[in-house]
Amino acid sequence: MNIAKETEKYINNHPSIKDALKKNLINYSKLSRLIADKLGTEKKSSFEAILISCRRCQEKLGKEIVHEDSIINLLKDSHLELKNKIIAVVIRKNVHYETLLELQRIIKKKSEIFHIIEGANAITIATNEEFLSMIKEKLGKEILKTNKDLVEITIKSSAELETTPGVMGYLYSQFAEHGINIVETMSCYTDTIFMVQEDDVADTMKVLKF
Repeated sequence: MNIAKETEKYINNHPSIKDALKKNLINYSKLSRLIADKLGTEKKSSFEAILISCRRCQEKLGKEIVHEDSIINLLKDSHLELKNKIIAVVIRKNVHYETLLELQRIIKKKSEIFHIIEGANAITIATNEEFLSMIKEKLGKEILKTNKDLVEITIKSSAELETTPGVMGYLYSQFAEHGINIVETMSCYTDTIFMVQEDDVADTMKVLKF
Protein backbone atom coordinates (compact mmCIF):
# COMPACT_ATOMS: atom_id res chain seq x y z
CA MET A 1 0.00 0.00 0.00
CA ASN A 2 1.29 3.44 -0.94
CA ILE A 3 0.41 5.44 2.19
CA ALA A 4 1.03 8.85 0.60
CA LYS A 5 -1.21 8.15 -2.41
CA GLU A 6 -3.98 6.59 -0.29
CA THR A 7 -3.89 9.53 2.13
CA GLU A 8 -4.14 12.09 -0.67
CA LYS A 9 -6.92 10.07 -2.30
CA TYR A 10 -8.91 10.02 0.94
CA ILE A 11 -8.53 13.77 1.41
CA ASN A 12 -9.53 14.52 -2.20
CA ASN A 13 -12.62 12.32 -1.83
CA HIS A 14 -13.84 14.29 1.21
CA PRO A 15 -14.39 17.96 0.22
CA SER A 16 -15.10 19.13 3.79
CA ILE A 17 -11.79 17.72 5.06
CA LYS A 18 -9.97 19.05 2.02
CA ASP A 19 -11.37 22.54 2.57
CA ALA A 20 -10.47 22.54 6.29
CA LEU A 21 -6.99 21.27 5.48
CA LYS A 22 -6.56 23.92 2.80
CA LYS A 23 -7.27 26.61 5.40
CA ASN A 24 -5.11 24.87 8.03
CA LEU A 25 -8.10 24.43 10.35
CA ILE A 26 -7.68 20.78 11.22
CA ASN A 27 -6.06 18.59 13.88
CA TYR A 28 -3.48 16.53 12.01
CA SER A 29 -3.26 13.78 14.64
CA LYS A 30 -7.03 13.20 14.68
CA LEU A 31 -7.17 13.25 10.88
CA SER A 32 -4.28 10.80 10.65
CA ARG A 33 -5.96 8.41 13.10
CA LEU A 34 -9.18 8.65 11.09
CA ILE A 35 -7.40 7.86 7.82
CA ALA A 36 -5.40 5.05 9.45
CA ASP A 37 -8.66 3.51 10.66
CA LYS A 38 -10.26 3.80 7.20
CA LEU A 39 -7.18 2.27 5.55
CA GLY A 40 -7.16 -0.55 8.11
CA THR A 41 -3.65 0.05 9.36
CA GLU A 42 -2.70 0.49 13.01
CA LYS A 43 1.10 0.36 12.72
CA LYS A 44 2.90 3.31 14.30
CA SER A 45 5.05 3.70 11.20
CA SER A 46 1.93 3.91 9.02
CA PHE A 47 0.38 6.52 11.32
CA GLU A 48 3.52 8.65 11.10
CA ALA A 49 3.59 8.27 7.31
CA ILE A 50 -0.05 9.38 7.12
CA LEU A 51 0.69 12.35 9.39
CA ILE A 52 3.55 13.45 7.13
CA SER A 53 1.34 13.01 4.03
CA CYS A 54 -1.41 15.13 5.59
CA ARG A 55 1.03 17.96 6.26
CA ARG A 56 2.36 17.75 2.71
CA CYS A 57 -1.17 17.87 1.36
CA GLN A 58 -1.83 20.97 3.45
CA GLU A 59 1.23 22.70 2.01
CA LYS A 60 0.05 21.90 -1.51
CA LEU A 61 -3.58 22.89 -0.84
CA GLY A 62 -2.55 26.07 0.97
CA LYS A 63 -1.22 27.43 -2.31
CA GLU A 64 -4.73 27.17 -3.79
CA ILE A 65 -5.98 29.90 -1.44
CA VAL A 66 -4.56 32.51 -3.80
CA HIS A 67 -6.60 31.05 -6.67
CA GLU A 68 -9.69 30.92 -4.46
CA ASP A 69 -9.37 34.63 -3.65
CA SER A 70 -9.19 35.39 -7.39
CA ILE A 71 -12.31 33.30 -8.00
CA ILE A 72 -14.28 35.02 -5.22
CA ASN A 73 -13.25 38.48 -6.45
CA LEU A 74 -14.36 37.54 -9.96
CA LEU A 75 -17.74 36.28 -8.70
CA LYS A 76 -18.21 39.39 -6.52
CA ASP A 77 -18.10 41.50 -9.68
CA SER A 78 -20.51 39.20 -11.53
CA HIS A 79 -24.24 39.79 -11.98
CA LEU A 80 -27.06 37.30 -11.48
CA GLU A 81 -30.11 36.84 -13.66
CA LEU A 82 -32.99 34.54 -12.67
CA LYS A 83 -35.80 33.08 -14.77
CA ASN A 84 -38.48 30.89 -13.25
CA LYS A 85 -41.03 28.48 -14.75
CA ILE A 86 -38.34 26.67 -16.70
CA ILE A 87 -38.47 23.07 -17.94
CA ALA A 88 -35.71 20.72 -19.11
CA VAL A 89 -36.93 18.08 -21.55
CA VAL A 90 -34.64 15.14 -22.29
CA ILE A 91 -35.16 13.56 -25.71
CA ARG A 92 -33.62 10.75 -27.74
CA LYS A 93 -30.54 11.60 -29.77
CA ASN A 94 -32.08 10.35 -33.05
CA VAL A 95 -34.69 13.14 -33.23
CA HIS A 96 -34.80 15.04 -36.52
CA TYR A 97 -32.82 18.26 -36.14
CA GLU A 98 -35.30 20.09 -38.35
CA THR A 99 -37.87 19.66 -35.58
CA LEU A 100 -35.53 21.27 -33.05
CA LEU A 101 -34.83 24.16 -35.39
CA GLU A 102 -38.56 24.67 -35.86
CA LEU A 103 -39.11 24.74 -32.10
CA GLN A 104 -36.24 27.16 -31.71
CA ARG A 105 -37.63 29.46 -34.37
CA ILE A 106 -41.09 29.57 -32.76
CA ILE A 107 -39.85 30.07 -29.20
CA LYS A 108 -37.14 32.61 -30.06
CA LYS A 109 -39.71 34.61 -32.01
CA LYS A 110 -41.51 35.10 -28.70
CA SER A 111 -38.22 36.25 -27.10
CA GLU A 112 -38.11 33.30 -24.71
CA ILE A 113 -35.06 31.19 -23.83
CA PHE A 114 -34.28 28.05 -25.80
CA HIS A 115 -31.18 26.04 -24.96
CA ILE A 116 -30.07 22.78 -26.57
CA ILE A 117 -27.58 20.62 -24.68
CA GLU A 118 -26.34 17.70 -26.75
CA GLY A 119 -24.84 14.70 -24.98
CA ALA A 120 -23.54 11.33 -26.16
CA ASN A 121 -26.89 9.55 -25.81
CA ALA A 122 -29.52 12.25 -25.47
CA ILE A 123 -30.42 15.90 -26.05
CA THR A 124 -31.85 18.27 -23.45
CA ILE A 125 -34.09 21.18 -24.37
CA ALA A 126 -34.43 23.96 -21.77
CA THR A 127 -37.14 26.55 -22.23
CA ASN A 128 -40.19 28.16 -20.62
CA GLU A 129 -42.88 25.78 -19.34
CA GLU A 130 -45.55 27.38 -21.53
CA PHE A 131 -44.06 25.53 -24.52
CA LEU A 132 -44.25 22.06 -22.96
CA SER A 133 -47.47 21.07 -24.73
CA MET A 134 -45.99 22.11 -28.09
CA ILE A 135 -42.82 20.13 -27.41
CA LYS A 136 -44.89 17.07 -26.51
CA GLU A 137 -46.93 17.48 -29.68
CA LYS A 138 -43.89 17.69 -31.94
CA LEU A 139 -41.60 15.19 -30.21
CA GLY A 140 -44.06 12.81 -28.55
CA LYS A 141 -42.44 9.39 -28.03
CA GLU A 142 -38.95 10.85 -28.38
CA ILE A 143 -39.24 12.39 -24.90
CA LEU A 144 -37.38 10.43 -22.23
CA LYS A 145 -37.84 12.70 -19.22
CA THR A 146 -39.20 16.11 -18.25
CA ASN A 147 -37.95 18.20 -15.32
CA LYS A 148 -40.42 20.89 -14.26
CA ASP A 149 -40.51 23.75 -11.75
CA LEU A 150 -36.96 24.83 -12.47
CA VAL A 151 -35.24 28.18 -12.12
CA GLU A 152 -32.47 29.21 -14.47
CA ILE A 153 -29.70 31.19 -12.78
CA THR A 154 -27.20 32.92 -15.04
CA ILE A 155 -23.96 34.25 -13.61
CA LYS A 156 -22.73 37.02 -15.92
CA SER A 157 -19.01 37.52 -15.38
CA SER A 158 -16.23 39.57 -16.95
CA ALA A 159 -13.91 38.22 -19.65
CA GLU A 160 -11.50 37.23 -16.85
CA LEU A 161 -13.65 34.13 -16.40
CA GLU A 162 -11.88 32.50 -19.33
CA THR A 163 -8.44 32.88 -17.75
CA THR A 164 -9.33 32.20 -14.11
CA PRO A 165 -8.84 28.49 -13.30
CA GLY A 166 -11.10 26.60 -10.92
CA VAL A 167 -14.27 28.74 -11.09
CA MET A 168 -16.61 25.88 -12.03
CA GLY A 169 -14.98 23.54 -9.53
CA TYR A 170 -15.43 26.14 -6.79
CA LEU A 171 -19.10 26.68 -7.64
CA TYR A 172 -19.82 22.94 -7.84
CA SER A 173 -18.23 22.39 -4.42
CA GLN A 174 -20.33 25.19 -2.90
CA PHE A 175 -23.54 23.73 -4.33
CA ALA A 176 -22.64 20.24 -3.09
CA GLU A 177 -21.68 21.48 0.37
CA HIS A 178 -25.12 23.06 0.80
CA GLY A 179 -26.99 20.03 -0.56
CA ILE A 180 -28.20 21.77 -3.72
CA ASN A 181 -28.75 19.56 -6.75
CA ILE A 182 -27.87 21.07 -10.12
CA VAL A 183 -30.42 19.75 -12.60
CA GLU A 184 -28.67 21.16 -15.67
CA THR A 185 -25.64 23.35 -16.26
CA MET A 186 -23.99 24.98 -19.27
CA SER A 187 -21.78 27.89 -20.14
CA CYS A 188 -21.33 30.30 -23.02
CA TYR A 189 -18.37 32.69 -23.10
CA THR A 190 -18.73 34.68 -19.84
CA ASP A 191 -22.17 33.33 -18.88
CA THR A 192 -22.39 30.39 -16.48
CA ILE A 193 -25.87 28.87 -16.30
CA PHE A 194 -27.34 26.61 -13.62
CA MET A 195 -30.81 25.14 -13.38
CA VAL A 196 -32.10 24.18 -9.95
CA GLN A 197 -35.45 23.25 -8.47
CA GLU A 198 -37.60 26.17 -7.30
CA ASP A 199 -37.39 24.85 -3.73
CA ASP A 200 -33.60 25.28 -3.81
CA VAL A 201 -33.57 28.89 -5.00
CA ALA A 202 -33.32 30.47 -1.54
CA ASP A 203 -30.32 28.31 -0.60
CA THR A 204 -28.78 28.87 -4.02
CA MET A 205 -28.93 32.64 -3.61
CA LYS A 206 -27.16 32.33 -0.24
CA VAL A 207 -24.41 30.30 -1.90
CA LEU A 208 -24.03 32.88 -4.67
CA LYS A 209 -23.91 35.85 -2.28
CA PHE A 210 -20.26 36.82 -2.46
